Amino acid sequence: MRIFSGIRPSGELHIGNYLGAIKQWIELQEKEECVFCIADLHATTTPYQPNQLSKAVFATAVTYISAGLDPEKCILFVQSKVKEHTELTWLLGTITPVGDLKRMTQFKEKSKEHPQYVNAGLLNYPLLMASDILLYQTDLVPVGKDQSQHVELTREIARRFNKKFGETFKIPKVLLSKGEKIMSLKNPTKKMSKTDNPQTYIGLFDKPEAIKKKIYSAKTDSEKEIKFDVKRKPGISNLLAIYSLFSGFPIKEIEKEFKEKGYQVFKEKLAQLLIEKLEPFRRKKKELELHPDYLEKVLEDGRKRAQAIAQQTMEKVRKKMGLF
Repeated sequence: MRIFSGIRPSGELHIGNYLGAIKQWIELQEKEECVFCIADLHATTTPYQPNQLSKAVFATAVTYISAGLDPEKCILFVQSKVKEHTELTWLLGTITPVGDLKRMTQFKEKSKEHPQYVNAGLLNYPLLMASDILLYQTDLVPVGKDQSQHVELTREIARRFNKKFGETFKIPKVLLSKGEKIMSLKNPTKKMSKTDNPQTYIGLFDKPEAIKKKIYSAKTDSEKEIKFDVKRKPGISNLLAIYSLFSGFPIKEIEKEFKEKGYQVFKEKLAQLLIEKLEPFRRKKKELELHPDYLEKVLEDGRKRAQAIAQQTMEKVRKKMGLF
């Protein structure tokens, strides 16, 4: 099975990103053929600083590898370095109705968020995502529910292309992320986001002092019972989910362990657990930052491997469309 996924190089990655995506990728690379890209072309569809983009790409690559992606077990590359992504995007655009693109939830949301930055690239974002996936004859796409609409459109585009020009693309399937959704530490009814105030999330490379401060000040409630109840106790429920996912223990067992011990003791233990579990990430990051030449080699090797697959697909596409 071939897996494809990517992430935009924007902002610091946090434990929500790790638990919702990267952790699953690490498990998948052990048993499947995985292709992971740093989606820098997608990052240009919303406001960004050109002089910071390459640094963000580098930082994202460091994050991937520090968190456990192994370049020996997967393909890791930068999206813009494989020109076939943009070529296929144009060609898929010729068979995709504009109405399909305007219906995308992300286009509507980003248009409201950045009303002065509503560009054709933002509208065509799903076409680029479809190209990312279809170029590699992908079987499964691990995404959150918020991105599943784009994969469904990708499936429709692949079916339309195959019907019009002949069997060319595999029809990919969605692989929804497993586990609990991690919420903001300050507003536990809202998903943890790297674009929010840093006090609302635990960064993968946060120092021990910062982790303690953020967990100790995380919003809970006026009660003392450590009980998982998302509707009535969203704050403590979020912290319980984090504890469970990092410790490997079921939430019921954690509830029993901290029964009648109070929030302070629980938060102290959670902070210590996170400090311990994230320490290898911090250590690996420092090591990688001292060897930029190694990282450049990893990304160049990944580009070559990715492009070899992409070129094979594009040869088929051009021939089927009469461009070969």
